Amino acid sequence: MNGKNPPATIDPIGLTRQLSEIDSTTYHEGRAGDFLADFLSAHGWEVEKTAVPQPFESATAGPRWNVYAGIPGQTPELVFSTHIDTVPPYIPFSEDGDFMYGRGVSDAKGIIAAQVVAATALCQAGYPVGMLFVSGEERDSAGAKVANAAPKGSRFLINGEPTDNRLALASKGALRAVFKATGKMAHSAYPELGDSAVHKLVQVLGRVLKLPLPSLEDVGPSSLNIGQINGGHAPNVIADHAEAQVLVRLVSDSAPIRAALIEACGNQAEVDFTLEIPFVRLRAVEGMPTMVAKFTTDIPQLSNWGEPLLLGPGNILLAHTPHEKLAKKELIEAIQLYIEVGKKLLS
Repeated sequence: MNGKNPPATIDPIGLTRQLSEIDSTTYHEGRAGDFLADFLSAHGWEVEKTAVPQPFESATAGPRWNVYAGIPGQTPELVFSTHIDTVPPYIPFSEDGDFMYGRGVSDAKGIIAAQVVAATALCQAGYPVGMLFVSGEERDSAGAKVANAAPKGSRFLINGEPTDNRLALASKGALRAVFKATGKMAHSAYPELGDSAVHKLVQVLGRVLKLPLPSLEDVGPSSLNIGQINGGHAPNVIADHAEAQVLVRLVSDSAPIRAALIEACGNQAEVDFTLEIPFVRLRAVEGMPTMVAKFTTDIPQLSNWGEPLLLGPGNILLAHTPHEKLAKKELIEAIQLYIEVGKKLLS
């Protein structure tokens, strides 16, 4: 790789354990990035750490990184990629004979371990590969956006997310919208003297929930979730402000949905669109089982890293829950699948 001694065999379960014992919830990825960079360097890879900016609200959380590992002087034809960060709250690692448990074991620290082992095996077999591990995927793909400004010339990108070791044929997009209503504060015994922002917002959201959403026969329907509602001061005060956070899972162009959400506001609220990740169709590989990912990934933000594929161990239904786990057998199977797919792409 970089002229050092050949790397010792990497234990993917041990690496998953080490990564999962580091709290790397979004905005706090720094320690995990440092560990990963040191680990890969010690195993013969040439490593680059690239800073990922913190948003204003987490400016005191410390530095965080993207970590790229490659072979000196070589352009990778295939890059494995996934994310370092996890959703909160941090759940300590534990294991038994069959499973690993804790925050990130499947989303996506076990995937990091599987990709490291697979990339090392492919590299030793003479294939030009690299690895890219990014910060911020669980929030706004901040790390992917930074990485996309400095691609390495790869032809293919295998992104890792929990897909039960099946290749995804498509990944839904996401449109995040913030609805805001304003009113006039008054004593609730005299509502005629006020103007309730909460009442306005409730009516707007009622219309939003009734909107028809697009559907694709081979992918499924779009979906809409009102995830947060905040507003007012107390039950006996007419609310002068109210806000709601809405997320739409996209299976088509967002323009008609944006227009419908704006129309639902009428003159009662305003809507700001704070995030959009487009729906994408993905490449299949002959002989590999497939699925459709209803979730969103970093892939649309890594468009300069080659033709994307989506594959990884773990069940997405357990990710982001208190019951996150990963079967050790499935992790080992993922390594072989990554190697197999890599060889088919590069042969």
